[in-house]
Amino acid sequence: MARVTRTSEGLSPQLHEYLVAHGARPDPVLQALADETAAMGDLARLQIAPEQGAFLTMLTRLVGARRAVEVGTFTGYSSICIARGLVEGGRLLCCDVSREWTDIARRYWAQAGVSDRIDLALAPAAQTLQALPEDEPIDFAFIDADKEGYPEYWEQVVKRMRPGGLVVVDNVLASGRVLDPEATGSAAAIRAFNAMVLDDDRVDLVMIPVADGLTLGLRR
Repeated sequence: MARVTRTSEGLSPQLHEYLVAHGARPDPVLQALADETAAMGDLARLQIAPEQGAFLTMLTRLVGARRAVEVGTFTGYSSICIARGLVEGGRLLCCDVSREWTDIARRYWAQAGVSDRIDLALAPAAQTLQALPEDEPIDFAFIDADKEGYPEYWEQVVKRMRPGGLVVVDNVLASGRVLDPEATGSAAAIRAFNAMVLDDDRVDLVMIPVADGLTLGLRR
């Protein structure tokens, strides 16, 4: 089994290992990518948990996504999972600012056989999203980047999303720091974002304790 860089909140290492082993079939490409990312030290915490990746693939398939957007690609684990869930002819737009990290992603996209489904935009995500046409609906989006940017990413994605489309947002529990009213930095940004999203009547919401918390917004 690949070295795991993140786990779902509240699970012991043993229970998480069991969950990963029995929740999705082994995948050598994702395992190799997880191992390489784990060797990056503290940066490895930016990679999604294995069960989260399998969940993203399933969600992408369930909504029949043809046009998907990812905000925050890192070394490519989540983008592989989303790309694998697209319908035939579907495309995934990945937004990131790091050529170093996405060069790793490109290698693994090729190994996973999904390079032909992915477009990479190396620029600030807000800039990339703002330039997207509003008459080409998004079916699926995954937001996992700088937390202070979440409100803008959310707005740019949701207003372009088709009815029945799905947006998934990572790290909405901020490692439990959302409970601290005196939180600063990224935790404070997440607290504010969570409150904002709760008042957005364009979507139906559910927050679930997968990895560091996921918010799912289904466009009405």
